[in-house]
Amino acid sequence: MNITILDDYQNFVRTLACFSKVTGHHVTIWNDYTKNVEVLADRLKDTEALVLIRERTPITADLLRRLKKLRVISQYGQYPHIDVEACSSNGVILSARMGSSRTPSYATAELNWGLTIAALRHIPQENYSTKAGKWQTSPIGTVMRGKTLGVYAYGEIGTVVAGYGKAFGMNVLVWGRETSLTNARKDGYAVAASREAFFEQSDIVSLHIPLLPDTRGIITAADLARAKPTALLVNTSRAGIIGPGVLAAALRAGRPAMAAVDVFEEEPVGLNDPLLAMDNVICTPHLGYVERNQLESMFSAMFDQVLAYAGGNPINVVNPKVLDVGQPKN
Repeated sequence: MNITILDDYQNFVRTLACFSKVTGHHVTIWNDYTKNVEVLADRLKDTEALVLIRERTPITADLLRRLKKLRVISQYGQYPHIDVEACSSNGVILSARMGSSRTPSYATAELNWGLTIAALRHIPQENYSTKAGKWQTSPIGTVMRGKTLGVYAYGEIGTVVAGYGKAFGMNVLVWGRETSLTNARKDGYAVAASREAFFEQSDIVSLHIPLLPDTRGIITAADLARAKPTALLVNTSRAGIIGPGVLAAALRAGRPAMAAVDVFEEEPVGLNDPLLAMDNVICTPHLGYVERNQLESMFSAMFDQVLAYAGGNPINVVNPKVLDVGQPKN
């Protein structure tokens, strides 16, 4: 079977132990990025199984119509970048393994905490400054102990981050849906009296909100205007949970004072993104889940989905109506 893997930026897929699962199949791996439909259609013209790395490439109806040989798309996690209806109408199975609720993304939680420390102590700036022969050039840093860590959404990752905050001697304050608040109370954490109080009282606002239709733009300009003028906002979730341009405008206005972000409105991020030009923002290129153990787990599951299809028994099928009518191709 012809298998294609897109967007392997760091050329890591062939180094994974689970890559041996697809031995005997013809595997093509692309290490660059494009969302140009013409280019993608040419690259994928012989592809029967397409393996995607999270939401890196949009799979649109226009693209799917051109892929006459495509039979199955293998995805791990949410799939807002895939036109599921177009998959069905073009006879393409979408197999998507969802993450286990029992296993949080420790990789993302650890990166979140690394960004927090780096921002508060100006580590990236001082690293560059020291290598340039300068000494202690950044503003004075801030310790975490005794400060209030605001965790927005006490789910899988938010729970872990709250635990890190407690270990560092912080006061943890939680906001989110009722389930988040109930679970936080059970675990002994304080719950904000209101959404407004959450932003007003937090020294660090740590966002762990999944990007869904009803959470897009959930963090508004009014929310950030309530932040302390000394506050730090950390986002390792998705950029879309904050309204377009809202974070940059808020930082220019001085509330919050700083941000550390691993996610952007357009990825890979272009040099025209205003956050990249701000001295009070630390940026990383969506590294939250990019860690060897987690990638082994993800690709093992995605290869299993491809092999299940090849064996005639597709698993984790999002659009089962394709199975009912077969897989007609135009």
